[in-house]
Amino acid sequence: MGQLALQVATTVSLMPGIKEAFELEDPSTVIQPITKKIMEEVGAEFIVVGNKDSIRYSHPDDWKIGKKMVGGDNDKALLEGKYYTSEAVGSLGPSLRGKAPIFDNEGQTIGIVSVGFMQEDVQAALINKLVKFGLLAVLVLVLGTFGGVLLARNIRKDILGLEPHEIAALYRERNAILLSIKEGIIAIDDKGVITMMNHTARKILGISGKSINQPIDLIIPNTQMYKVLESGVFESDQEMLLKDRVVIVNRTPIKDKGKIVGVVASFRDKTEVAEMVNTLSEVRKYSEDLRAQTHEYTNKLYAISGLLQLEEYDEAIELIHSESALHQNQNRILFEQIHDHKVQAILLGKIGKASEHKVTFQIDSTSSMGPLPKHMDISKLITILGNIIDNAIEAVMKSSNREVTFFATDIGNDIVFEVADTGNGIDFESHVNIFEKGYSTKSGQNRGYGLAIVKQVVEELNGSIELQNKHDGGVAFSIFIPKQLKNVI
Repeated sequence: MGQLALQVATTVSLMPGIKEAFELEDPSTVIQPITKKIMEEVGAEFIVVGNKDSIRYSHPDDWKIGKKMVGGDNDKALLEGKYYTSEAVGSLGPSLRGKAPIFDNEGQTIGIVSVGFMQEDVQAALINKLVKFGLLAVLVLVLGTFGGVLLARNIRKDILGLEPHEIAALYRERNAILLSIKEGIIAIDDKGVITMMNHTARKILGISGKSINQPIDLIIPNTQMYKVLESGVFESDQEMLLKDRVVIVNRTPIKDKGKIVGVVASFRDKTEVAEMVNTLSEVRKYSEDLRAQTHEYTNKLYAISGLLQLEEYDEAIELIHSESALHQNQNRILFEQIHDHKVQAILLGKIGKASEHKVTFQIDSTSSMGPLPKHMDISKLITILGNIIDNAIEAVMKSSNREVTFFATDIGNDIVFEVADTGNGIDFESHVNIFEKGYSTKSGQNRGYGLAIVKQVVEELNGSIELQNKHDGGVAFSIFIPKQLKNVI
C-alpha cells in the first residue's frame, strides 16, 4: 500500500494539468477536482497537493484548502527532490504516505503531492488479507493432508504394507542371498529389460560391463525368456547354450494380480552339474572299492578258517605270513609316513580294488605327507586321486606286468601326487587331447569326462597336472597343488 501511495503521488506530480495549475491565481479550482477523482479511483484516504511552502491546493475536506500541510515530513521532497514513503500523523490521523515533488519546466521544485492511506485502514486490509490467505492455507492444508493420506495408503499398498526399515532389511537380505547362491539369476520386466543380475550370472556369462536396464536380447541373443513372458508357463531343467556354455535353465513368470509383469531365470553350468555327478560317482566307487576289499579279506579269512578246521596249521600260518608280508610294508608307509586320513582312506579302497583285479598296487617307500590343508576336501581328493588311480588300474589290465605305483609328498610349497602304471603308454594324439571333454582312448559311451574334470578341479585349487610316457612303458601322471589357495572368495 505504501508503494501504491508512492506510485499515485508520482503520477499526479507528473500530470501537465497539475503543473499548469500552479501558474493560476487560484490553483485549487483545477487541482481539487482532479485529485478527488483520482482519490476515488485508487481508494486513497487523501491526496493533498501543496506548494513549496506546504500550503494546500487540495484536500478531502474543502475547508482545509489554503492551510498548511500537517505531519512535518515534506522536507525530503521539497528540499532534496526525493520520492519516498513515510508514516506521520496528519490532520486526519496516523497515515501511511507516498511523497513526490512537483518540478517546473526548469527542474525547480514548485510543490509536493502527498497520497495517504490511514493506518487503521492498512491494518484492516492486512487482517482481511491474512484471513483470506489463512482460510486458503487451511483449505490447502486439509486437501494436502487428505491427498497425503490417500498417497500414503496407495504407496503402502504397492509396497505390501512394509515399513521403510523392513524394505531396507529385505533389500540387504536379497543382495546377500543373490551373492551367496551358486546359480546364475537374471530378472526382466514386462518390456524385456533386465532389472537384476547376480554375480554368478555375470561370471558364467562372462559379463563385465553394464547390464542392468539393458534389453535381455542384447546380453543373451537366444534367450527364451520372451516366450515365458508371453505364455506365463513355468519351464524347468531346460538345456541351452549361453555364451558358448551349456547350462541348465529354469524360467519362472512373475505375476501381479494375475498379470505377467516379468520373468526370472535361474541357470547353472552343466559342467558343474556333471562334476557333482562325477563326485557322487567317485564316492560310490570308493565305497564299492572298500566293499571289494572287505569281500577279498573275508574270503581269505574263510580260507584260513578252513585250513585250521582241517588242521593244516602250517599252510594256514604260511598264508597268514604271506599276506602279512605283502601288506606290512605298504601299511607301514600308509599309516606311518602318510598322515592324512582322507588320503589313507582313498588308498585303502584302491589297494582293495587293485587286489581284486590282480593288480599290484605299490606305495613308494619315499612317500611322506602330513595332514592336508582344509581347502583340499574329501570330494576333491576323490575326484583327483580316484580318477587317476582307476585309469592306471584299467591301463595295466591287458599288460603282462600289472603294476601301479603311487607317490605323495608335501615337501616344499606344493602337495605332489604321482601315479605311474606299466601299461602301453599314450600316443601323441592322445597326449594332446586327453584332458578335453568327451575325448577317450577307450570304447563305450559316457567316456572322456574323468580326466577333464580332474584337470578342472586341479585348476580350481590353483594347481597343475602333467603326464609323460615312461621309458620302460606306461604313463606317469604328476599333480602339483599349492598348499596356500589364493583368490578364494
